[in-house]
Amino acid sequence: MKYRFIARYGSGFEVKKMSEVLGVNRSGYYAYRERGRSERATENERLGDLIRRIWDKSRKLYGSPRITAELRSQGLRCGKNRVARLMREAGIRSQTKKAFKVTTKSSGGLTEAEDLVQRCFCADRPGQIWVSDITYIRTKERWLYLAAVLDLANRAIVGWALGRRAGQELVVSALNQALLRYPPETNLVFHADRGGQYRGQQMRRLLASRGVQLSLGSRGDCYDNAAMESFFSTLKSELVHREKFGTEEEAYRRIFDYIEIYYNRQRRHSTLNYHTPVEYACAMPQP
Repeated sequence: MKYRFIARYGSGFEVKKMSEVLGVNRSGYYAYRERGRSERATENERLGDLIRRIWDKSRKLYGSPRITAELRSQGLRCGKNRVARLMREAGIRSQTKKAFKVTTKSSGGLTEAEDLVQRCFCADRPGQIWVSDITYIRTKERWLYLAAVLDLANRAIVGWALGRRAGQELVVSALNQALLRYPPETNLVFHADRGGQYRGQQMRRLLASRGVQLSLGSRGDCYDNAAMESFFSTLKSELVHREKFGTEEEAYRRIFDYIEIYYNRQRRHSTLNYHTPVEYACAMPQP
């Protein structure tokens, strides 16, 4: 206890004087200090190995906040500043690249609807509010388009479709997949921007047949569909901008792996208090 006191407060006093006042031997204090440094170094080395394993498992995408959350989930008490320092010393950092924004196509004379979400991107339970949008994926063969449907309750991607055309069929396919996998109980709101793909006859018939209410934000305003924009930004920075897809089939395989295996089941989300979408949904009330 006395050695610890000297180590903590001795910087402003002479160690010799403090040792005399506390009645301890200086050589014993120096031995204690060296032993403490050795133990700390050993602990840092062990923690550094765990950090690297978590980083590798995250596909080298996690930064210090998510790695800290993962360590704590394993019962290890450590501060985020310490984790960040060890990552810097080991040259470990999140390997992501900046994404770019895309929008859907507009078309006049189609179905209109109110904005029922009003930029409140939260839900009390799964199957209450879904949001959707389209982005594009580059391959060496051709450009592809990805439509995705996200559940605001747990940020899971509940449906998606990849195709060569950014038409109505693509978004209908993505929504159909979501409805088949997660049949809504009541009062599901489906939110998108005012692109023509979301206001056509096929979409209107599908929504009406399942009792789903359409909500439309402004076209070209990313804040009206911020949760979906956030997912696409994450997808681009963590996958699309880090890899080059040679073929359409390769792009499909890698996107499937990212969404179904990693994003929904393994990736910890800051919005979900660093839980995965699957973990978070299990803790929420079901419809």
